[in-house]
Amino acid sequence: MNLTVSLRGTREARDNCQLFRLTGLLDAFSEPTFRKVLGNKIEEGPKHIILDLSQIDFVDSSGLGALVQLAKQAQTADGTLQIVTNARVTQTVKLVRLEKFLSLQTTVDAALENIKPL
Repeated sequence: MNLTVSLRGTREARDNCQLFRLTGLLDAFSEPTFRKVLGNKIEEGPKHIILDLSQIDFVDSSGLGALVQLAKQAQTADGTLQIVTNARVTQTVKLVRLEKFLSLQTTVDAALENIKPL
């Protein structure tokens, strides 16, 4: 799944969740495409989303805004959005005090354990 030149990823659909593993930059350039593609996937379902951002090199304010919007969209659809993070992403999220709202996780397995079975 090539979102933009600077942001790539894969999507794995499971019984009750979708797992996106992303690499590159989540910034003002990649954010519109990122938000559109993931927004459509939330609508299609399953509604529980795990974003593996552990290989992301950079997130700016546009990227954070997209994450907040996707979290709200998932909640509206009775789903959840969890973010598997790395030190750089965690630091950026904590700067704006969104770590609780964005449900940061240290591993994909930890995020999977938080999803209720069907």
